[in-house]
Amino acid sequence: MIPPIASRFVAGETPAEAIQHADDLNDRDVKAILNLLGEHYHERPPADDDARQYRDLVRDIADTDVDACVSVKPSQIGLDVGVDVFRENLESIVEAADDHGVFTWVDMEDHETTDATLDAFEDFARKYEGDVGVCIQANLKRTEDDLERLADVPGKVRLVKGAYDEPGDIAYSRKERVNEAYRDYLEYMFEAFDDGVAVGSHDPAMIEYAADLHDEYGTDYEVQMLMGVREDAQTELAADGVETWQYVPYGGKWFSYFYRRAMERKENLLFAVRAVVGR
Repeated sequence: MIPPIASRFVAGETPAEAIQHADDLNDRDVKAILNLLGEHYHERPPADDDARQYRDLVRDIADTDVDACVSVKPSQIGLDVGVDVFRENLESIVEAADDHGVFTWVDMEDHETTDATLDAFEDFARKYEGDVGVCIQANLKRTEDDLERLADVPGKVRLVKGAYDEPGDIAYSRKERVNEAYRDYLEYMFEAFDDGVAVGSHDPAMIEYAADLHDEYGTDYEVQMLMGVREDAQTELAADGVETWQYVPYGGKWFSYFYRRAMERKENLLFAVRAVVGR
């Protein structure tokens, strides 16, 4: 059982708990992106097992009729074992999801995984007619070229600022420079992408800028935020008619994820401290 201190950021340990959380979100007109926690497996059996759990999850989503999709990390389903293992497991998930009308997101990890992730996304997005999405990080200096490559690929692209501590020769480190890049890339996506734009940000300025770009270009868009972060804003956006998704982690490997969330923002850390002392 996940303790209350972590339950703000993690939906539970079981698929049933994650789906119940998604159902509760749907009552607020917020949709759910379900993520089974796990990453960096160096042996094939756990990667294969998580892929199997994802295939089971998409069937559960279809059976319960919640408005939810799934998101998977490449290193979770075998990329550290081999590109062929990753692609085999990813396609098994995408195929099962496509059969059940469930969308699949592919998360982006550190820069060493970018090429393999984008290659797999492009191949499967074309094969499964756009029922796949991928995450792109604005802090990477290569992102302009990557977005140009993906502009004509069916499927969705989620733009985030980027959370990995990447080398300075390949990534921007200053917050101001990352924000500048994010705004530039958002504008390009609203102008060039036909299948919609996913704004992965909690930054009110970026969300407002996306709304302005939507008014200018008419491109469909959605906003994606993490569970436990600015949840009131998520509800407000959905109430205003903005398609809003919450990224919902679950599973037994919750502790390391919760620790990262608690440490990355002062507000999150204060929440955790208050939960411990009972205030």
